Amino acid sequence: MSEIRYDRIRDTHVIIAPERLHHPDCGTNVENESLNYVCPFCVGNESMTPPEIFAIRDSNTFANETGWQTRVVPNLYKAVQIETPYKHHYSMNEYWEGFGAHEVIIDTPNHLTSMRDWNEKEFVVWIKTLRQRVSDLRRDNRIAYISLFKNEGCDAGATQTHSHTQLIGLPIIPKEEREWYARNYEYFKSTGKSLFESILIQEEEANIRIVKSYGDFSAFCPYASAYPFEVMISSKKALGQIDTLSDESISQLAALLIAIFKKLKCQLGNFHFNLLIATAPLQQDTVGEGLYSHINESSRFSIRVMPRIYRHGGFEAGTGVIINPVSPELAAKLLRESCDV
Repeated sequence: MSEIRYDRIRDTHVIIAPERLHHPDCGTNVENESLNYVCPFCVGNESMTPPEIFAIRDSNTFANETGWQTRVVPNLYKAVQIETPYKHHYSMNEYWEGFGAHEVIIDTPNHLTSMRDWNEKEFVVWIKTLRQRVSDLRRDNRIAYISLFKNEGCDAGATQTHSHTQLIGLPIIPKEEREWYARNYEYFKSTGKSLFESILIQEEEANIRIVKSYGDFSAFCPYASAYPFEVMISSKKALGQIDTLSDESISQLAALLIAIFKKLKCQLGNFHFNLLIATAPLQQDTVGEGLYSHINESSRFSIRVMPRIYRHGGFEAGTGVIINPVSPELAAKLLRESCDV
């Protein structure tokens, strides 16, 4: 059974998850995947996964059978488990029992399909699937925070070649996220604007790090990018969070994601990457009434795409300061000029 332990020295949390020891290593990439390998995420192999939690599927098809476009199942190698008691132990060695949600979103029935090559329909059903899962888990007041992330490629930590996204819901808010939303709220209180709103105004005026805008969303290379060719996509106005995005907003976001991934592929080829989707704190009692009631005004919906073309070493591990050898200004210029999209 896992535990969510509090680190008093660094004022953060770590998850001790022995079950993850048996998680497959990054040895199943396209180049060395065995001809005898049977992918549990492929269409027709639904019986190889735990029973599905949710799916977007064709009419007149049934759960745990073929006919799906996206499919959500519990992670077989859970870091946290929804069945675990919701219990917090206070002592010098403080910890939560390993309660939480750990789900896998199988992005597509097709095995060798990369997000780099998705069409608009694939992006739309993917975002709608994430919207539904966060909306559902928000109703569980034991879950304070949800991490939505995608690892594609060995260099990004992926251990399964079939395109998938992960969701981890926790009873705590990680320190960095807690501090990030608190800073956003303080900025909003002092200026009347969200931090991302001010950043986008400045970026659009300078027009040196903007990559592309579409509808209510803009994509740019952050001024202090931690990764070469890192791209941040943010809503220009308060559109709510992932679980309240409208169908129109999802269509605009899908079109922009297609363009950004095409541009990145033009520059980097078949690159590996991490993708993070911002998910604001879910429960008022974890952050306070003021921040929670102004969460949409003070924080913008955003997606962060981090190509993994360089590895970090001891300096980064020891200091928490990442060295990025490609300036965001150069990256944005190259991406703007990449492909006719």
